[in-house]
Amino acid sequence: MPLDLKNLELFVRVAALKGIGRAGEELGLSATNSSLRLQALEEELGAKLLNRTTRSVSLTADGDVFLEHAKRVLDEVEEAKSILSSSEASLTGTLRVTAPATFARTHIVPFLPEFSRRFPELVVDLHLSDGIIDIVEQGFDLAFRIGELAPSTLLARKIDDNPECLVASPAYIERFGMPETPADLSQHNCLPLGRNTTWRLKGRDDKIQAIHATGSIYANLGDAISDLVLAGVGVGHASLWRAGNDLRAGALVPVLPDYRLAPETKIWAVRSPGRNMPKRVQFFLEFMQGQIRETNEQCYGDLLKTLFARKAG
Repeated sequence: MPLDLKNLELFVRVAALKGIGRAGEELGLSATNSSLRLQALEEELGAKLLNRTTRSVSLTADGDVFLEHAKRVLDEVEEAKSILSSSEASLTGTLRVTAPATFARTHIVPFLPEFSRRFPELVVDLHLSDGIIDIVEQGFDLAFRIGELAPSTLLARKIDDNPECLVASPAYIERFGMPETPADLSQHNCLPLGRNTTWRLKGRDDKIQAIHATGSIYANLGDAISDLVLAGVGVGHASLWRAGNDLRAGALVPVLPDYRLAPETKIWAVRSPGRNMPKRVQFFLEFMQGQIRETNEQCYGDLLKTLFARKAG
């Protein structure tokens, strides 16, 4: 008798969440029904897959081995469904996506109406958070991330570059003067993101200077730093997709325009490890990548011709 795919899916989610109740709830199953399904799976396989206690669930040695096989089977079924449902209009189900809040509001949310028009049967469940979410444990299909990626087993695709620069308001510069060198920042009110007070600045000669950036206010949210900089509180750093329109309008001015923040970061899309990319993820990713690049070009494409421009020779 072939294995019940619902039982396989439940087992994979229990392994990720380390809880039968939470996994069952995701799949619309009661705790009792979930336990019975897992027991049936173990009986079919003739092996114990899970160690159960009143407080926790963990994989047995056999369960650890079987987990990769179960994932592979589910991937292959998903791929088969995608092949049979190759047209855009036939895409169905739910796509769970997480992204940084401000980035999503400017680079993803505006394009969801068009995406939904193209794929009316596909539900997008968008979670906005500036924190790093465990997409495997939380069951997300895709996550957009900005910056350096920590080593992991997640599969990553570069969406676009993420140039950053130091900025301040004209009012702040009028009061305190324009820094001429990175060392001058020690005499200014710097507004670092979080408690990371080291700014590494890369000059035109590709040499990097580490600056201890301290000030009167610390904040862990990019929007808060942007508001403070616009209010004339101090010098901050920002991605050009965030600051481009304000720079063009004159609400902000570049500080030390011959320097970039280092390391130069990227915008990424990451997904769970697996041999195949479901069609719903593929279509969403390709659609949004085009929109994100176009939006960035509009936000700061012209600025890159003047900011950070490398000197000839």
